[in-house]
Amino acid sequence: MNPGQQTGAAVQEAAAKPRTAPLWHVVLLDDDDHTYAYVIEMLGKLFGHSPEKAYRLACEVDSAGRVVVDTTTFERAEFKQQQIHAYGPDWRLERCAGSMSAVLERAE
Repeated sequence: MNPGQQTGAAVQEAAAKPRTAPLWHVVLLDDDDHTYAYVIEMLGKLFGHSPEKAYRLACEVDSAGRVVVDTTTFERAEFKQQQIHAYGPDWRLERCAGSMSAVLERAE
């Protein structure tokens, strides 16, 4: 057998192992044009986060400037990013002109 050639059993074993899609982070970015109430409401509606978890994430995005709000497949991450971008302005602040921003980063 040549080096690099696999036996039939090794090929079957490799083929039997399920492949998993790489995961992606949906990262919410901070700004000064949205209230904590907006962030908590949005995270609850779009991601199903409890008010307590959404509050913790709102605190983290406010202090760190960014926070991972979901880790998922690329297709779902892209959809969730679009939902964040389409969520609309915070009606609680007159100066708010639009939605928050989010980026996608590959999970390691």
